[in-house]
Amino acid sequence: QVQLVESGGGLVQAGGSLRLSCAASGRTFVNYHMGWFRQAPGKERQFVAGITWSGGSTYYADSVKGRFTISRDNASDMVYLRLNSLEPEDTAVYYCAAAYYCPGYGCYDPHQYGAWGQGTQVTVSS
Repeated sequence: QVQLVESGGGLVQAGGSLRLSCAASGRTFVNYHMGWFRQAPGKERQFVAGITWSGGSTYYADSVKGRFTISRDNASDMVYLRLNSLEPEDTAVYYCAAAYYCPGYGCYDPHQYGAWGQGTQVTVSS
């Protein structure tokens, strides 16, 4: 199983930006489809963005489309999430996740992911 460690969270004002990083180890990173999820207090874990093993295809939740960008560097076993134009509603713990298999339309359900990081807190002040 692949191990994942997130970093890059923090406190930022509304309209600001952050870049989250996720370092993978333990298995061949390139075999995995990667995703980012978030969970706010009292709410269910929510899909944010996904990227195929090659990085050739990305997809996003409607709430972040045009503001967030997912990318990966298979040479460094890293996946990133760039967060722009942040809003207070984006406040949550952000998780990196790995899926060994995803259907052609992508993996939007957290149950499709078999490995998770510990999460990194993003707080957006108004």
